[in-house]
Amino acid sequence: MRVAACFGAGMDIVEPCAFPLTDKKIRAAAMDYGAAISPTRHASWTAYQNSAEAARGRLVLFTTAGAGEIWDFDFSADDRLLFGRESAGVPENVHESADERLRIPIREGMRSLNVTVTAAIALAEASRQLR
Repeated sequence: MRVAACFGAGMDIVEPCAFPLTDKKIRAAAMDYGAAISPTRHASWTAYQNSAEAARGRLVLFTTAGAGEIWDFDFSADDRLLFGRESAGVPENVHESADERLRIPIREGMRSLNVTVTAAIALAEASRQLR
């Protein structure tokens, strides 16, 4: 939430999450950034797909199984950036829904970056391109 707030990005949370996400935990995670961001919660992937948010732009999934690298991708202002669980990524049906699948290249032998770092890198690169 802090990353989204600092970059001025909206944020959608699609449940179930990797951890219990009550309204109280969302407020705690937002800390003093809570006034700058108000995440939209969706009860399921289907609920998200039926929402107004899902109707705009390309769905860009960040995954270690991505075909393309973030540095070679041209972002658009209406792209929706999707990040999965650190431990398991996203389910196959979500993977199939993505218009683009990107990876952030990391050193060989390393598994992955955590979701917050990945989101920060992705938002920074998109912002750099779209400035």
